[in-house]
Amino acid sequence: MELELADKHVLITGGSKGIGLACAQGFIDEGARVTIVARDADVLDKARGALVSRRATAVARAESADLRDAMAAAEAVARAEIALGPVDILVNSAGSARRALPAELTPQHWRDAMDAKFFTYVNITDPLIKRMAERGFGNVLNIVGMGGKVAGVTHLAGGAANAALMLMTAGLAAAYGPKGIRVNAVNPTITLTDRMDEGLATEARRKQVSKEKMLAQTSAKMPLGRIASPEEVANAVIFLCSPRASYISGAILSIDGALTPMVV
Repeated sequence: MELELADKHVLITGGSKGIGLACAQGFIDEGARVTIVARDADVLDKARGALVSRRATAVARAESADLRDAMAAAEAVARAEIALGPVDILVNSAGSARRALPAELTPQHWRDAMDAKFFTYVNITDPLIKRMAERGFGNVLNIVGMGGKVAGVTHLAGGAANAALMLMTAGLAAAYGPKGIRVNAVNPTITLTDRMDEGLATEARRKQVSKEKMLAQTSAKMPLGRIASPEEVANAVIFLCSPRASYISGAILSIDGALTPMVV
């Protein structure tokens, strides 16, 4: 299926690894121009090199910024648009909240989770969606997580941030639809990334088993018999950001391989 993404400018936060990088690779393969944003300049540079090597005509640039800082996020947006023109699509994948056992949680854990996950999305979305509104077009896709729909006892603070992001997604879709902007979210379950290792380690500690045993147990309980790959999540993201999904807005798509049977 032709997704009509050629020459679109896509800005991806958290685009240097994991699901964000898989999204960047997919957009490059579709002929889009990509800006990836993350904090670690060395990891970013390596990721950018991998992107430009995917095809002879690939256009990819890297922007180092700490998106917990609203000013830094706004400056990253400005630099990206100066370099590659107006951003057509924003994919938010940056930031993750540290997991903790319930007895270890403090008010600071909850605040840190909001800064790490919720405000990294807010800080980049706010200046960019307003620019999109002035131009009359744009697309925002938030990669959130199932922890906002189903409370996990080791992911309470992060889950609260995810739940807030889902409400933000639905609200912005309604507010900015008349301006020609679509806003959607996907909620991946556990996925084969570096973040998965941290989550498995915390769960293993809670259940007092090895991380290897925890991985085996997690894989076994998945209805499809395996854990998702970053590319499988990215495929859904790329479709939702394409004109082929032109009437989908305000949607929250669960990507958990039927792990959690639910109607909505």
